[in-house]
Amino acid sequence: MAKLIALGLVVVLGLVGLGIEGVETGQKAPWRIHTLFSVECQNYFDWQTVGLMHSFKKAQQPGPITRLLSCTDEEKQKYRGMDLAPTLEVPSMSRHPRTGDWYPAINKPAGVVHWLENSKDAENVDWVVILDADMIIRGPIIPWELGAEKGRPVAAYYGYLIGCDNILAKLHTEHPELCDKVGGLLAMHIDDLRALAPMWLSKTEEVREDRAHWATNITGDIYAKGWISEMYGYSFGAAEVGLRHKINDNLMIYPGYIPREGVEPILFHYGLPFKVGNWSFSKLDHHEDDIVYDCGRLFPEPPYPREVQLMESDPNIKRSLFLSIECINTLNEGLLLQHKANGCSKPSWSKYLSFLRSKTFAELTRPRFLTPPTLQTMDESIQTVQKLVIDEPGEKHPKIHTIFSTECTTYFDWQTVGLVHSFHLSGQPGNITRLLSCTDEDLKKYTGHDLVPTHYVPSMSRHPLTGDWYPAINKPAAVLHWLNHANIDAEFIVILDADMILRGPITPWEFKAERGRPVSTPYDYLIGCDNELAKLHTRHPEACDKVGGVIIMHIDDLQKFAMLWLHKTEEVRADKAHYATNITGDIYASGWISEMYGYSFGAAELKLRHIINKEILIYPGYIPEPGVSYRVFHYGLEFKVGNWSIDKANYRNVDMINKCWEKFPDPPDPSTLDQADEDIRQRDLLSIECAKTLNEALRLHHKRRNCPDPSTISTSNLNSGKDVTMSRKFGSFDEISASRSNQMPKNNSHKSSKPAMIDGTFSSFRFWVVALWVFAGLGFLAVMFVVFSGPKRRGTRGKIYRNKKRSSYSGYSDMNGRDRQIRSADASL
Repeated sequence: MAKLIALGLVVVLGLVGLGIEGVETGQKAPWRIHTLFSVECQNYFDWQTVGLMHSFKKAQQPGPITRLLSCTDEEKQKYRGMDLAPTLEVPSMSRHPRTGDWYPAINKPAGVVHWLENSKDAENVDWVVILDADMIIRGPIIPWELGAEKGRPVAAYYGYLIGCDNILAKLHTEHPELCDKVGGLLAMHIDDLRALAPMWLSKTEEVREDRAHWATNITGDIYAKGWISEMYGYSFGAAEVGLRHKINDNLMIYPGYIPREGVEPILFHYGLPFKVGNWSFSKLDHHEDDIVYDCGRLFPEPPYPREVQLMESDPNIKRSLFLSIECINTLNEGLLLQHKANGCSKPSWSKYLSFLRSKTFAELTRPRFLTPPTLQTMDESIQTVQKLVIDEPGEKHPKIHTIFSTECTTYFDWQTVGLVHSFHLSGQPGNITRLLSCTDEDLKKYTGHDLVPTHYVPSMSRHPLTGDWYPAINKPAAVLHWLNHANIDAEFIVILDADMILRGPITPWEFKAERGRPVSTPYDYLIGCDNELAKLHTRHPEACDKVGGVIIMHIDDLQKFAMLWLHKTEEVRADKAHYATNITGDIYASGWISEMYGYSFGAAELKLRHIINKEILIYPGYIPEPGVSYRVFHYGLEFKVGNWSIDKANYRNVDMINKCWEKFPDPPDPSTLDQADEDIRQRDLLSIECAKTLNEALRLHHKRRNCPDPSTISTSNLNSGKDVTMSRKFGSFDEISASRSNQMPKNNSHKSSKPAMIDGTFSSFRFWVVALWVFAGLGFLAVMFVVFSGPKRRGTRGKIYRNKKRSSYSGYSDMNGRDRQIRSADASL
């Protein structure tokens, strides 16, 4: 028996040796790869770590991986996740040792520098892949296959880093022309990383301390809080050492975004909220979630593939939905395996667990490999002039920029919150800019600067020449101002109204917009196109199109047209003799729709004929055409479902933005709708969707403002409208002030302030009376338990599930709490 055991050990050791040898043969110079990611000692990063580590193995990523774990001594004492990944402990720089500034994002470059200086692995590697924790790997990330070379790293595109194009780059690098807007995925040679890392750290410190240039119009940071300083630290550091990137906008995708045809993304970055039908996921909802250590608990299950198959007819949108459920399912599969490794008992059977263990799921999530379109990088000459995205050989998709016009009022602010939230969920390509028209007096007391990337415009509500009060004229005036003052690198402009909700992307290639052939939606009530009004105000009345709402126009056409749009608006507005309803279609006969006629008449002057598409926009409350997937809700009119209704005009003077947890009345549950008439049911479902999207946007806005938990604060405080600032471990803005009455767009610097206390939370006499009764009742129950249980009682230990939802910055790029930038601005802002 002993001999057999010995022989068995020899065989096992031999197999292990072969396995090790096999690994080593794939990791020999100059092809050795090492993957890095940076986290902190928090539950929030632990579940992200589990997802990334599971996908790392599932995707067969070559080489080792190291977690750079930044913890304070106090955090380390109670930390439970040391065994979640191969780890190098890094001294925490969340609180800067020199300045005292609280900025956890700096741990990323600091961790990389520490790894280079202290890890043996850094001496035995040729290529380094740097990821964020909130990523899921779908296939091997092999630097040289991506096109990386020594001196030419490969990176993902972060278009919202507008500081590369303005004064910020000139201030912080001697080579602003070398500044690349990149981040997220980084693949580079170890020699390049050694040269870059110290500069990455020092430039991060430098940008972070430059508070005078934190403004949104300089950095693209929608919060103007310096949160993306680390991203600029990377770009400016790379510019300093002369590293130019091969920029690839195909390798990484945000769940919820629509991939380009032929592209197979090999990396998910779930830094932004995403949804599939009525299901949704936002990583910020799980900021304190100890789900890694809570046996059997997973994230809410998404729809099954066969359900997704029936949700959407558009193949591109359907593919996006499949990618979204793949991301969350892979994350849940990782949690399931981690619970098993933790020693948890086998969970009871469920349909979802059976699916995660099925061959079908294994096939759906097999490793993905690069396709030729995925490897297409952005041409350097186009980066500096105009980005063209290559979907397939021979097919070019132009860059898009979305704009909308508002004024300095909370009425427009809540609309802005809704539109921007839907913009990020819709997968709309390109960036978005708010054209904000304000008087100097309004601007001084305006507090909504940080809602979205903004271009500031002088107000024309009161006409400077005629004195006429007509705020609608700000729309053409703002577009003209933006064209003349902004650095625009897009080929097509999408113009929306603030009171809209995006449901899907609006692209010129899908709706066939071309130079000289804009696309818009029908406004049939503009009867003045057919009568004497058009004959009076345009030389080409036959070219007058009854359009408005959503506009897709080539930049060349818009530059020629914008001045005419403004002039014709002034002209029609001054023509009071023709305000009559039977001439204009304006039911109020007040000239209020002069701006709409200004658009149609201005376009007619240039003979710009529109492609009129009635499948882009719908008003909630209207019956949809069967089978049409509308891209935009325009909630300009009252809409109802039974006795429930919303009319935006009723909220003109309601502060939905600054009063914590303010929202619209909850719509009815879809399950309560009358099933008898399918047209009515579909109409009501769309109305409910619009209202829910608005309320969810407001909820997330109040979370970002750090409004206190409504269950722990008195009603008087909730209604006070005060911006209550509370400290957070990660993503905290200690500098948020309760009032920004002196904030101006050109200087968003703020002095650090301690977190504000919640006034009066426990001051209520009623609260103390209730608390006393609760305490007495619990005491009585405890005594009775002791009396009746006796010496045989057995101590039990209950679990308290903590899932506190704390707000944290993300943005158009959250970068572990910073991605909320994308697209607002990554918007990748």
